[in-house]
Amino acid sequence: MAARRTGGSIKKIAMIGNSPPRLCGIATFTADVRAALITAYPDLAVDIYAMNDSGKHYEYGPEVVCTIGQEELGDYHLAAQRINESGADVLLVQHEYGIFGGQAGALLPRLLNRVEAPVVVVLHTVLGHPDADQRAVIEALVRRADKLIVMAEKGRDILERVHGVARSQIEIVPHGAPDRPFTGTEEMKRRFGFEGRRILLTFGLLSPGKGIETMIRAMPAIAAAHPDVLYVVLGATHPHLVAREGEIYRESLAALAQEIGVAANVRFIDRFVEQELLLDYLGAADIYVTPYPNEAQIVSGTLSYAVALGKAVVSTPYWHAVELLADDVGILAPFGASEGFAAAINGLLDAPERLERLGRRAWDKGRATTWEKLAQAYLAVCGRAIAKKPMRLARVPKEVPEAVLPSLDAVERLTDGCGMIQHSVFHVPDRNHGYCVDDNCRALMLMHRFDGPDAERADRLALTYAAFVQHAWNGERGRFRNFMAFDRTWLEPEGSEDSFGRSLWSIGATVGEARAQDLRRWALHLFDQVAPQSLALGSPRTWAFALLGAEAVLSTHPGHAVARTMIAEFGVRLRAQLAKWRRGDWNWFEPVLAYDNARMPEALIRAGMRLGDSAMLADGLAAFDWLDRIQTNNAGHFRAVGTDSFGRAYHPPLPCDQQPLEAWATIDAAICALEATGDERWRDSAWRAYGWYLGDNDLCLPIASQGDGGCFDGLMSDRVNLNQGAESVLAFQFACCAMKRLASEAGITLSARIGGGMKAS
Repeated sequence: MAARRTGGSIKKIAMIGNSPPRLCGIATFTADVRAALITAYPDLAVDIYAMNDSGKHYEYGPEVVCTIGQEELGDYHLAAQRINESGADVLLVQHEYGIFGGQAGALLPRLLNRVEAPVVVVLHTVLGHPDADQRAVIEALVRRADKLIVMAEKGRDILERVHGVARSQIEIVPHGAPDRPFTGTEEMKRRFGFEGRRILLTFGLLSPGKGIETMIRAMPAIAAAHPDVLYVVLGATHPHLVAREGEIYRESLAALAQEIGVAANVRFIDRFVEQELLLDYLGAADIYVTPYPNEAQIVSGTLSYAVALGKAVVSTPYWHAVELLADDVGILAPFGASEGFAAAINGLLDAPERLERLGRRAWDKGRATTWEKLAQAYLAVCGRAIAKKPMRLARVPKEVPEAVLPSLDAVERLTDGCGMIQHSVFHVPDRNHGYCVDDNCRALMLMHRFDGPDAERADRLALTYAAFVQHAWNGERGRFRNFMAFDRTWLEPEGSEDSFGRSLWSIGATVGEARAQDLRRWALHLFDQVAPQSLALGSPRTWAFALLGAEAVLSTHPGHAVARTMIAEFGVRLRAQLAKWRRGDWNWFEPVLAYDNARMPEALIRAGMRLGDSAMLADGLAAFDWLDRIQTNNAGHFRAVGTDSFGRAYHPPLPCDQQPLEAWATIDAAICALEATGDERWRDSAWRAYGWYLGDNDLCLPIASQGDGGCFDGLMSDRVNLNQGAESVLAFQFACCAMKRLASEAGITLSARIGGGMKAS
């Protein structure tokens, strides 16, 4: 008895594709792959995440753990979450352009970028001349996939030549096929009432583009030489074609057979047959025919089945047929050449010994493509994909922390005479998205943190950002506008509460920190207009931003009544918010985690310190302690709350996609907690969050572009988002300024630039 095979270290595979009872080749293949894997490896779990075509519902079996609506983006995000939570060791994707939503299936990469596990993509179609959308999708899959599987050498050639994919990323695994003995046809012919007939067979969902007309037009010459021949066209009409035009196509084929006098030699079997019945029909066939009219077919499952069952094959020279039928395994006839098919088929029917010899060669070749062999190959590929996952090196304690000196270069790169541009394409400013007060108020506040040789330059830039903030104030509404087009027209009369709160914070920081007295005077004047409006705000984060601005004002104007009122009011509100939503192991201000999270405990800590309220201080510290713990991964690195976490009530955070804003906010809150308690634990937390920018993160990849002080836009599941928007650049520079100050207080002097970065010395 053979030893029981196990999946080794691979315990669970998640697989995305169509699934029965949906009627299509991908559904059948997905089910066959799953069955092959669990038959070959009984201890392996294989979960299916089934794609649903628009408006359809299917009664799936228990193997389908999640369904994904073709055009429902939320379903893709939910599926990624489910895959991550399932503990799958690897994700196996059955890719065909038509089954995924978006342009050419563009929604699939949105899912894959949120999956933590290694990804293997099986490409059922590889195009030699993809359009722009198809190319973009394939290249997105190439970037995300650890391994790509194609079913023929031609597929690998196209990926290398057309898309520049490295050969080491591509694996060839032939289409699977059943393992049946090589037998004669008579028993199955009797079963289907084909006694005394020689059977030509074509199988598959019926639709234009299969070349059936070519074979029907070949039938007069074949029937004249062999009147007993019956051409069987087995398969239901494709459901999408039925939905559009009914059975017009099938009827036109039947009419063609009638017109040319071969209706008695052609039989249409209009049904979708399960695999075992299909194999029986193949068992009855003398010759299998695939008259496809287009060479650009990288795989044909029916051809693989026919070869594995030992059928003589006559086919057009599409890519898969050319490879599979090489070495005299089958016969190729030119595209659309009915006379070529007639000659090849008559030649085989006239030479029974050659017909049997061709079938035996096909059967021998098919032994390498059985489902068992496919299962072994797939598991080996999955193992290699897992091995490609970067090793997480243990963190080596440093004698001194690493830091990068602050730099204005990237900030100035994104700044013009109007203000700071929101977004970039890589590092080039993207004027299409214009400006926003969120970025310009942050930039204004940042300028006060630069000192030494950069101070004069920072003060010049501060005037540009201050002018933007002033222009954004809509006194008639008592609110700040936020978004401005590149042509300097405002896109709204008022912005969000968050943009109001951030603007007020930056104005307060300017009152307390600006070097130029004129700028402080302007800021206090505007603060006095804006601050009273803040008490009507309803967002906890906005309360925190406004409180931080008021705290900065009190640092230089301790008698400012409105600022003190704001701190008292917002401190009480934040504490009440915390009490309202706190439960069990959830010590937070809201039932969900979102963005800029650390600002709320930071504001509560500062309010407690300013008001001398020990209970308020203790609540702020406890909430930040809770946040700090859940923002630490198993390797001890900072892990920002990912944007996928947003809106998930009372759920732990998800790691994708991590934004630079969170690390900066955590650094500021940790420094605040250090000031409040003197506990060195908080100094360590600040350095840990800062390390996220330099590569101490889930992917061990640097987020900071240290050459000019830029910063990439986030950490995704498998890579860094290489755009460098204003929010990201500003967050990193705030972090650099904060760590420079923290290092200075600890007696650490930051050195000159070394190897494109800065190290503490």
